[in-house]
Amino acid sequence: MRTDGREANQLRAISIQPDTLRYAEGSVLITMGHTKIICTATVEPNVPKWLMGQGSGWVTAEYGMLPRSTHTRISREKSMSGGRTQEISRLIGRSLRAALDLKALGEKQITVDCDVIQADGGTRTASVTGGFVALALALKFLKDHGQLSTIPIRSYVAAISAGISHSGVILDLNYDEDSSINTDMNFVMTNENQLVEIQGTAEGATFGFGELNQMIELAQMGCQQIFKEQEKIIGGFFPLGTKTNSNNRS
Repeated sequence: MRTDGREANQLRAISIQPDTLRYAEGSVLITMGHTKIICTATVEPNVPKWLMGQGSGWVTAEYGMLPRSTHTRISREKSMSGGRTQEISRLIGRSLRAALDLKALGEKQITVDCDVIQADGGTRTASVTGGFVALALALKFLKDHGQLSTIPIRSYVAAISAGISHSGVILDLNYDEDSSINTDMNFVMTNENQLVEIQGTAEGATFGFGELNQMIELAQMGCQQIFKEQEKIIGGFFPLGTKTNSNNRS
């Protein structure tokens, strides 16, 4: 039995509340266990200079933690100055770009901000999961307002952690598990069972390919459950199983 009473293959309770903020084109509050993150998507009518004139859009992300999102106060971050903050921001951006047809977006940039208001492990994976929903809502906003003819989503994208504890492989680590476990991995994947990114380390002991395969299988199962939670919010305009050719979206 785990510290919070879950089974090895059990996700924490997940909730995704849309339209959390009034002014953002897309926003959600995602909760996974005791981890809570506000994800907002902001549309800007231009792209970075290196993309200008190429007819392609861009998606970028910024991640941050509020000072009392953790057990003790952390210093307020100054413009993504920390290495961890930059690394997670880039992970979120890469993950979200994998879900879109950037050409169909046109020369627009969407910035997804992920602000952790309470942290209990899995903040980067929850940011990817919630950030995708906020991004999808922003794309619907653009289409509803005549700024896009299609919703240029290729696939759903979500992320989850897995690790190896003293009792075996477990899914969706909370803070207690993450801080004491030997192996911790993060998986980002699409609803078509395609991997976007894998991050992982063996800190206390090495692990074998059999255990790696177990973690992949658990992560795949966990993401499939998360996709269904995402679909509750965006399924009305992009249900699971929709063909990925955005040119066919109406």
